[in-house]
Amino acid sequence: MARADFHLVNETDEIEQQFRSVMRRLAGGVSIITAGRGSDITGMTVTSLSSLSTAPPRLLVSINRQASSFPLIDRYRVFGVNILGSDQHDVAGRFSNGRLKGGQRFEGVAWSAGSSGVPLLSHSLATIECQVEEIIERHSHGIVVGSLLSFELSPRLSGLVYWNGQYIEIDPDSGLDLLAEVGIPLAHAR
Repeated sequence: MARADFHLVNETDEIEQQFRSVMRRLAGGVSIITAGRGSDITGMTVTSLSSLSTAPPRLLVSINRQASSFPLIDRYRVFGVNILGSDQHDVAGRFSNGRLKGGQRFEGVAWSAGSSGVPLLSHSLATIECQVEEIIERHSHGIVVGSLLSFELSPRLSGLVYWNGQYIEIDPDSGLDLLAEVGIPLAHAR
């Protein structure tokens, strides 16, 4: 690490802002977490989705307890995971738009209710319907552990990643995988 990139964390620094800058260096897949049933639905864009276990299949997602999705997940004890493809920037933006609330985020987006009633977005790379196994509340967030109820996998292989404050497309058909193999960073390829 170059000296100019080295920062000491101390009591006088804006630690939270510095931590956000550090974490922006970690690329994360973009997903929409959906929650609720009937007309009481909402969703949010996240990069905090992770596999917890394959035997048994479990995943976890970290959600701010102030987010509109958190109380619906806590109340209904189910949630949807919608892994976005490289062509779904607009969907990611719609579900992270703070001016849109609840069902407004779904307007113009194709979706259907899963077997538990939770909304699942059409045209996602994969959708997963989860039962809440546990919610671990720490600081501002709840770590939600989900057990799989159902899933659907698209044959498409393209992904949307969030890195350094921007969406990055990963699409093997675009030739960017070849650029990455020869050492050209994907963020500079577009």
